[in-house]
Amino acid sequence: MNILRYAAFTDGPSGGNPAGVLLADALPSPEEMQGIAAEVGYSETVFAAREADGHWRTRYFAPDTEVPFCGHATLALGAALAEHVAPGSYALRLNQDEITVEARHANGLVRAALQSPETESRTADESCVRAVCKLFSLVANDLDARIPPSIAYAGATHLILGLASRSALSRAIPYDLERGRALMEEWGLGTICLVTATAEQAFAVRNAFAAGGVLEDPATGAAAAAFAGYLRDLGWPHGNRIEISQGDDMGSASRIRAEFSSEPQSSIRISGTVRVL
Repeated sequence: MNILRYAAFTDGPSGGNPAGVLLADALPSPEEMQGIAAEVGYSETVFAAREADGHWRTRYFAPDTEVPFCGHATLALGAALAEHVAPGSYALRLNQDEITVEARHANGLVRAALQSPETESRTADESCVRAVCKLFSLVANDLDARIPPSIAYAGATHLILGLASRSALSRAIPYDLERGRALMEEWGLGTICLVTATAEQAFAVRNAFAAGGVLEDPATGAAAAAFAGYLRDLGWPHGNRIEISQGDDMGSASRIRAEFSSEPQSSIRISGTVRVL
């Protein structure tokens, strides 16, 4: 099997989050896909096969488990389709949702964008927040009261935790991976998204992915979509667009743009650049 490798949400020609991509006539068995993802070793590998109606049946696997939706792997899939099929827009059929991805070549890179599943958010359980703060050694003064802890969804479920300073964000990770995995499994979390507002429309982000066996993701498009939906629900002065900087603390700078309407729960457009690895 020919596994294609891309980095999505790059900072120009560097950085980004690596993903494996397999374009197939038919999807392998779940056990085979899980084994391939573990062997590739990236935070996600995406598998896609074209169906009779023109949709691409799409599944995502982390090294340890299947995940319902992955933003950076979707952009990597868009780049693979642009390279091996044709530039353009493609309809994807996930396990629980249907979305689109588009990709076109630009200045030696690929510019790609996805339309996320619909969003929703709710207040996070206080006991969950206490456990998360303990995991990351955060205290009450580290939290940003303007961004209350929330459970946010856009194809996958994330805990959003607003931090009051860039220094708090920098020291929150590393953490105990096995404790983090158990906590995320207990509360049904795909990731824990730690965010710091650097401006009204700009955020520095770190994203813990212990549930998938990964300490931290350098770019997380699914969490970016969920976070954007939450800011809309919150009434944050977002101007229908936010810019996310992620991966800087890992030495893999990544840049994500989220654009969206004011309509509650509507899809989020997540875009960035992709490079071949």
